Amino acid sequence: MFDKLSGVEDRYVEIDRLLSDPSIASDPKRLTSLAKERSEIEEIVIAYRTYKTQKDQLQQAKELLRESDDPEMREMAQMEIEDLNASLESLEDNLRLMLLPKDPRDGKNAIVEIRAGAGGDEAGLFAGDLLRMYTRYAESNRWKVDILDMNEAGGNIIKSVTFAIKGADVFSRMKYESGVHRVQRVPTTESQGRIHTSTATVAVLAEMDEVDVELDMNDVRVDVFRSQGAGGQSVNTTDSAVRMTHIPSGIVVEMQDERSQLQNRERAKQVLIARLYELEMTRQREAQEAERRGQIGSGDRSEKIRTYNYPQNRVTDHRVNHSSYNLPDVLDGNIDEFIDRLATAEQAELLSAAE
Repeated sequence: MFDKLSGVEDRYVEIDRLLSDPSIASDPKRLTSLAKERSEIEEIVIAYRTYKTQKDQLQQAKELLRESDDPEMREMAQMEIEDLNASLESLEDNLRLMLLPKDPRDGKNAIVEIRAGAGGDEAGLFAGDLLRMYTRYAESNRWKVDILDMNEAGGNIIKSVTFAIKGADVFSRMKYESGVHRVQRVPTTESQGRIHTSTATVAVLAEMDEVDVELDMNDVRVDVFRSQGAGGQSVNTTDSAVRMTHIPSGIVVEMQDERSQLQNRERAKQVLIARLYELEMTRQREAQEAERRGQIGSGDRSEKIRTYNYPQNRVTDHRVNHSSYNLPDVLDGNIDEFIDRLATAEQAELLSAAE
């Protein structure tokens, strides 16, 4: 670990030297790249330098304890040794976490897709509940939500919805929401009071720039059609809706929320790029981590990741076996307690794999 830390510090010093080079200063692209790299490793360099300083202080305190005959000085030295040992242990743990490989998508915005699953209209209502939950969560983090496409069936029933969440490090938090969410409750139309189980699928994609994904538009078939509203009625008299089909992968994206065909084309292309990137990331994960098929950060949608149980006022995340007994609070967007535990579990798994 310390060899890696030393290498990171050496690179930090080298970047500082390069940033002061006049030839670099006249190259905006190179300058921006170096400044970004420096920013990314600055925190770990500061922590490593603090660790080295405290290590030296510990050695000095041990020498004082060994050489001093003054009882009071020896007592002070012993207290300092205990404090420094505790601090160094904490710093080592933090440095290990900082050295873990970073998900390159963490700093990106997110594109979220919610689709009603098993359960008919009740599943559509639940999809609406999830949309509200994520909207509230975004608001609490001062993120912006932008609805890209919505397929409604009337009466607050949502068949599918795609929306973007923009803000600081959105994907690093939202990525843990990918999977099948299950609700257990008595539908308003249920006269016998029986509990029904319904599901909705959530997919969280990182919003990627075109430079992140190579998209050849020759591989994309573009169809245009008239936008349709709830119940199938036409809401636009022009062919403004757009369907993009990526022929090599079979991915299909439809966009009809905007009024102009040009806007819908741009939206559809944005979502297609994100889905292609996610597809490639999934392929890499499966090739490199065939044994790691858990839900944490994997985006595997085949497994039920969380259950919302209305009769018991309980929300349970099955990946970390954690339950909250305040279901209304969770559905109001307070999901950090789950995300924090999932992030911690992922870090522990990565640390274990690195040992």
